[in-house]
Amino acid sequence: MASSAQQQQLAASLSLANFSKATELKKRLWFTLGALIVFRLVSFVPLPGIDPEALNSLFAKTQGGVLDFFNMFSGGALQRMSLIALGVTPYITASIIIQLMTSLVPSLMTLKKEGESGRKKLNQYTRYGTVLLTAVQGYGIAVGLEGWGAGQGIAAVIDPGWFFRISTVITLIGGTMFLMWLGEQITSRGIGNGISLIIMAGIVSHLPVSVGQLFEQTRTGAISLGFVLMVAVLGLATIAFICVMERAQRKILIQYPKRQVGSRQYQGDSSFLPLKINTSGVIPPIFASSLLLMPLTVAQFLGKGGNGPDWLLTVTTQLQRGAPVYMALYAAGIIFFSFFYTAVVFNPEETAENLKKYGGFIPGIRPGVRTSEYLDYVLTRITVIGAAYLTVICLLPEFLTSKVGIAASFGGTSLLIIVNVTMDTVAQIQSHLLAHQYDGLIKKSKLRGNRR
Repeated sequence: MASSAQQQQLAASLSLANFSKATELKKRLWFTLGALIVFRLVSFVPLPGIDPEALNSLFAKTQGGVLDFFNMFSGGALQRMSLIALGVTPYITASIIIQLMTSLVPSLMTLKKEGESGRKKLNQYTRYGTVLLTAVQGYGIAVGLEGWGAGQGIAAVIDPGWFFRISTVITLIGGTMFLMWLGEQITSRGIGNGISLIIMAGIVSHLPVSVGQLFEQTRTGAISLGFVLMVAVLGLATIAFICVMERAQRKILIQYPKRQVGSRQYQGDSSFLPLKINTSGVIPPIFASSLLLMPLTVAQFLGKGGNGPDWLLTVTTQLQRGAPVYMALYAAGIIFFSFFYTAVVFNPEETAENLKKYGGFIPGIRPGVRTSEYLDYVLTRITVIGAAYLTVICLLPEFLTSKVGIAASFGGTSLLIIVNVTMDTVAQIQSHLLAHQYDGLIKKSKLRGNRR
């Protein structure tokens, strides 16, 4: 009876009638949609001093390379050289650096333990790092644009010089900081994680172009119809596998002893501590690709100019999509950040102390240090599975699609981000609907009490 009642309650919470009454949720959804529309509009505002036709012709000759992959993450903003050409990549890279330093520098570790005030200071350091990284990367792109295509008689920059470089750096800093602010506003006033939604919106916006390119390749005979069907089946299978793995958990039984409160005695209770197989979520692929793609993008811009050193050409050649070195570094980055981010979000020692504080224990395991060691042992084992799952999902479709020149939007990383962000956003919407339903029940009970 209880399970049936819970199912009815969940169905009622997700009904259209209940959704229409959830005013706060609708406001959040409209705000999120409006913010994403602003993001897409800004991605079409070009940098000053760029020749768009020359830029398009140069990008057409680099399709399938690292620029194409990074362009997908920015929603096409890099190809158009818009104000937000760098996307949120500098912010993500700065976040990685701050989190790594938090684990290594004692003063930053102390700030992390200070709660809300410490978190605000760390966020401020992340913003400073974002500005610095954007300035460095923006200058590298500006210099690379000035020489890009010089050997082919194509000039992407109308008037090269220091004025163009400085204006480009300032403009890119402003665009990246605006995008970072927009993501924070979505997180606080909208639905879902703002930065993740912006990344997903960029990938989804690039999907129609990728589908069009796929059909064009089929029409010209570059790829067969059978291969297109195979890619579609592989994509559906990948989505289903992601959904299963993201919901997979390792449940640890927690037992609570009998309690004596005054003259009343409460029976012992039991519950479960759920540990997700993929505790780190979509963070490892995003972090790994951000660290790998941004230096490669700058190197490729500088190498294309013909004035850069020979090692830049070697770097961009060896680290193309599907190349062994690229795949190895990408896999290593995913595995490293899977363990690192899991250690950041779950602390076995703290969890063991909380269980001991409230009288909970794992059957057969002594409270305290032994419980912490056991949790760490279990978490390490399931993280190995989670890291292997992320590596296979991100690399196998990437390897297959890169060999035939299919757009990066069909890669495993893209599908992983889209499915994860969609599932998290839907879960938040369900939470808001359920909270709204409980608010309605509480108001009704108060009204009935007043009538009595």
